[in-house]
Amino acid sequence: MSGMKNRSGGFTMAEIVVSLAVLGMVVAGLALSLRTFAKLNRCQWMRQHCIAAAQAQLDSIAVTGEAIRDEDFKRLWPDLSVSIKESAGTGQWEGMKLVQVTANGRTFGKEVKVQLCRYFLDEREQ
Repeated sequence: MSGMKNRSGGFTMAEIVVSLAVLGMVVAGLALSLRTFAKLNRCQWMRQHCIAAAQAQLDSIAVTGEAIRDEDFKRLWPDLSVSIKESAGTGQWEGMKLVQVTANGRTFGKEVKVQLCRYFLDEREQ
């Protein structure tokens, strides 16, 4: 009978070691997936910032006729850059101007770029 206790104890120790190894792999996988979700969340957050900045520029142009001043833009969105391109409307949009606003940002080494466009009445033609 005493021989049976020794064999059973060794088998239990092997089960514990295997269980701890499996548990360690599960925890490591969870940590990696959480890091991936953090990166995805950060990219989506940067995308939202880019959309807000580009929309604010278009709204400023619509209301005041001018873009947000550079110092105000940098104060509001210090980690973004923005470019504005204006062109004349063509086809059914003739007589209007097309304003394209592109906002760029970087997070986790990845560049996030959002471009929004809107047509406005061209004040020069009125």
